[in-house]
Amino acid sequence: MKIEIWSDVMCPFCYIGKNNFEKALEKLPFKDEVKVEWKSFQLDPTLHPDETKTTFEYFKDKKGVPETQTRQMIGQVSQMGKNSGIEFNFENAIITNTFSAHKLLHLAKKYNIADKMEEALFIAHFIDGKNVGNIDTLIALAESLGIDKNEAQQALTSEEFNDDVQKDFSEARNHGISGVPFFILNGKYSVSGAQPVEFFTGALQQTYDETVSPLKSLSDNENSCDADGCSI
Repeated sequence: MKIEIWSDVMCPFCYIGKNNFEKALEKLPFKDEVKVEWKSFQLDPTLHPDETKTTFEYFKDKKGVPETQTRQMIGQVSQMGKNSGIEFNFENAIITNTFSAHKLLHLAKKYNIADKMEEALFIAHFIDGKNVGNIDTLIALAESLGIDKNEAQQALTSEEFNDDVQKDFSEARNHGISGVPFFILNGKYSVSGAQPVEFFTGALQQTYDETVSPLKSLSDNENSCDADGCSI
């Protein structure tokens, strides 16, 4: 069963959604049959690659939200994070353009470690207060997961993965995705937002029952032939 997840490293709900989704998946007996594919989405592509802001500066300058209101919003999201097992550090978070971070994610796909890279990017941004738009920071993250430093530098300073990232953006538009996190469950159902663990558990079970189990029951039919002959 394939799960596609559109996400941006600057999105706290994406981190919460990832945690809740993974907790739900761990509870299910078919977890090893699920393939997760992380997709790129940019909440604010207008940010210049060299531009950085604090969370408070960003909401004030880009969204027109005063600091008092921003602090209230952050408090609510922080509580949601704690309920999901995340200790957000919004005070030190650096808002920046995330295109390069998405390029690194696609490099990680090459080595089947996209899940680990997504988690590492979230931790770097939301907990460690690192600039995930900075090439040196991203190379260090790549190295921490066993990716060669020179390969990471080449991927991040060239256009090697630009088309892959843009393809994810185009797919999001084609699906009508305007916010993240956004989950597509085996091509049949979609889930938007950082839903609770119980919601994900039910959605995954329903998708499996409707799209995988029927195929399995049909394949159990003994009246069939294969390369070794026919059974009746």
